[in-house]
Amino acid sequence: MGKESDFSTQQVLGIDLGGTAIKLGRFGQDGTCLQSLTVPTPQPATPQVVLQVMVEAIAQIDPAQQSIAIGVGTPGPADATGRIARVAINLEGWQDVPLAEWLEAKTNRPTILANDANCAGLGEAWLGAGRRFRNMILLTLGTGVGGAIIIDNQLFTGHQGAGGELGLITLNPDGPPCNSGNQGSLEQYVSVTAIRRRTGLEPDQLGALAKAGNPDALTFWENYGKDLGAGLASLIYVLTPEAIVIGGGVCASAEFFFPSTLAEIERRVLPSSRAGLQLLCAELGNQAGMVGAAKLAWTKVEV
Repeated sequence: MGKESDFSTQQVLGIDLGGTAIKLGRFGQDGTCLQSLTVPTPQPATPQVVLQVMVEAIAQIDPAQQSIAIGVGTPGPADATGRIARVAINLEGWQDVPLAEWLEAKTNRPTILANDANCAGLGEAWLGAGRRFRNMILLTLGTGVGGAIIIDNQLFTGHQGAGGELGLITLNPDGPPCNSGNQGSLEQYVSVTAIRRRTGLEPDQLGALAKAGNPDALTFWENYGKDLGAGLASLIYVLTPEAIVIGGGVCASAEFFFPSTLAEIERRVLPSSRAGLQLLCAELGNQAGMVGAAKLAWTKVEV
């Protein structure tokens, strides 16, 4: 049977490579997860050791070698062609690692890489909160703030694959210094790290206080929403998305900050640039990266 005739029965592997765990899933073309597996990331997570663990896990989840392509999300930027992990945050010794080439040599299957936030965006666009939209952006509110841009159902990665660093836009020119070298980036106001710095509390603690009616917590979330809305306003003017999807654990408190986020967007953004815009919480949780990596793998085989 030719490629087109048996396309509906083909499978791919999506792999989310993280600092503590490696998540693998075997997926059908419609997004059905046929099997999943999570293995600990070896410590220290040097490239060759991680490769070996990945190859063993691939053999475990796909012993019959049914998958025809592999997608991998890495915690850091990949090159524009999706071949090289340029840097991998929290993984030791990762600098310009040709991971796609290594995996292809070990598994004999075409492989493509992308940044983990980009994979999360692809996952949400395919099977999650963004599935009804052709144009969307994802912001992941975690230790830092990652982002992904989907335009006409395609992931936008920009020149040399480094596009979509949405958390690093400038919110306040005189704000706190950022690891990127910027100052007052959006990340310095809406990341989990920023919430801890500003309040001394964890997001879930602030959420519980707000639920109990604590006025300080409610005020914090209102101001947090304004900061997020101000940052999103800049992104909306440039990208005019149909939807903005917010990921990360902070979204558990969305009821306390989404209203002020939307009010700030309405105040700052012309109606023509935000027509029908929806602000949504991500739906796939910590599976988004694995799902998006599988979607990425399909780009290697679709005709």
